[in-house]
Amino acid sequence: MELIDLKTTIRTTRGNGAARDLRRKGQIPAVLYGPETEPVLLSVNTRELERVLKKSAAGAEVLVNLTIQNGQTTNRTAMIREMQTHPVSRQFLHVDFYEISMDRKIRVGVPIVTKGKSKGVEMGGILQIVRREIELLCLPMDIPDSIQLDITDLEIGDAIHVQDIPLKEGLELPEEVNFTILTVASPMKEEVPAEEVEEGEEVEGEEAGKEEEAESEDGEKE
Repeated sequence: MELIDLKTTIRTTRGNGAARDLRRKGQIPAVLYGPETEPVLLSVNTRELERVLKKSAAGAEVLVNLTIQNGQTTNRTAMIREMQTHPVSRQFLHVDFYEISMDRKIRVGVPIVTKGKSKGVEMGGILQIVRREIELLCLPMDIPDSIQLDITDLEIGDAIHVQDIPLKEGLELPEEVNFTILTVASPMKEEVPAEEVEEGEEVEGEEAGKEEEAESEDGEKE
């Protein structure tokens, strides 16, 4: 995991109006917080943040070395915990940074990436991905960009569970539940139409009905 430098500045203004003013100037309001950190209000240059995001792998955690300027310069190591964007323009609205310690394991989500084409899929099966990421415990610099799973040898009915994943040294599963990551399911079966009644049976039923009516009429005549 790469530690990317990002410059930030202390901000003293709050509220929606102040946030809009920052964005017009090419800045994004942000906050730094953590388990042992009092919240710190920051602003980040939009282009600088875009540069950081381009350097990180898609879907991976983003680890940054925050340079905080406020007369004097301080450095904090953090992760981008949450980013708010406008639903239409996709403009950045706000960024949350979570301070971390480089010598303490943290819980992170790591995306699942499949390699190859399974034998089962080639035979008509369907690859069903149940979990697209898993949670791991590790040191910040040991965070993998992704967990790659080779599915080449999977046949129809086969599955990969979380405890089947070979983890590198330093990576741990925070939970002991052996849930399913992906499976190769059987192809969907076509619905079988309801069985039609044989024509002979229908005729037979009609004749029986006629015979019953005839017997009833004879009984009445007698």
